[in-house]
Amino acid sequence: MAPAAVLRSVVLGMLVAGGAHAAPATSVGRAATAAEIAAWNIDVRADFAGLPKGAGSVAKGERVWEARCASCHGTFAESNQVFTPLVGGTTAADIASGHVASLVKGDVPQRSTIMKLAHISTLWDYINRAMPWNAPKSLTTDEVYAVTAYILNLAEIVPADYVLSDRNMAAVQQRLPNRDGLVRLDAMWQTRGKGDVRNLACMRNCAAQVQVTSFLPDSARDAHGNLAEQNRLVGQVRGTATNGTIAAAARTPALSAAPDALAQNGCTGCHAVDKRVIGPGFNEVVARYQGKADLQTYFIGKIRGGGAGAWGAVAMPPQAQIKEADVAAIAAWLAAAAR
Repeated sequence: MAPAAVLRSVVLGMLVAGGAHAAPATSVGRAATAAEIAAWNIDVRADFAGLPKGAGSVAKGERVWEARCASCHGTFAESNQVFTPLVGGTTAADIASGHVASLVKGDVPQRSTIMKLAHISTLWDYINRAMPWNAPKSLTTDEVYAVTAYILNLAEIVPADYVLSDRNMAAVQQRLPNRDGLVRLDAMWQTRGKGDVRNLACMRNCAAQVQVTSFLPDSARDAHGNLAEQNRLVGQVRGTATNGTIAAAARTPALSAAPDALAQNGCTGCHAVDKRVIGPGFNEVVARYQGKADLQTYFIGKIRGGGAGAWGAVAMPPQAQIKEADVAAIAAWLAAAAR
């Protein structure tokens, strides 16, 4: 049957089934409930509208930080092993002026979050909705206040005995080093009907085929250690794994279809099946532990308790929030491939 005839047949069938005056697409679904809207309506504005009542001390924030945050950001929020540093690059003079001098002079190698932060509500809101990375929205309101207070203390914005709350957030805002550093580039907004770039040169003389002019021979892969552990594992700078794990993974029996529990519990944010992301690829894990006795129990313990040092400098935080059935399914999947 010709394509046009097929289309006519499909349309006719739809009309017969639903009638010539079938309900429009706007009738699909239902109105969101008040509880569903409230679950999404959690943003906190610069004027602190939407900020819930609560409080958290620097001391409590340090405890939460060590348990839930330090594995990615470092004990003092200065690490750049996974993400760029959260603190650093600001001075007492910046706190007094409201402008971070290093942003103008460009005399720091890497900009930290606290250097660029103009609104404390932005920091609170992001922690509340997106952290920890492996279990977003799992912190209580008071824990978010506490973690925010700990970061501010590390940046010497509040003292070590400070208790941050909805009642004093506005006062702390007046001590942010870059509180007056937010600028609006009008040229990017007032385009007067024209684009901000002309985009001509980059659309000409494009290469038809990219040619590889150099490569790393297998004999030299391990000459300088594992490059993946010598660069940031997330972000613009990444290193390829050069410690033999790729070759080992290639000999690993193919993993069966992954259980849904991997995606549902955020495991794929740090692990892929066939390559490193932040943690090792699942095929690397299977290759390393192939033939190990009681492997399912071992994997359950690693998922529940976390670990450090086995796969590089970045630690895996404990995954206490994952359901028992999901932990068992993931462990059984890995153990079956390693037999």
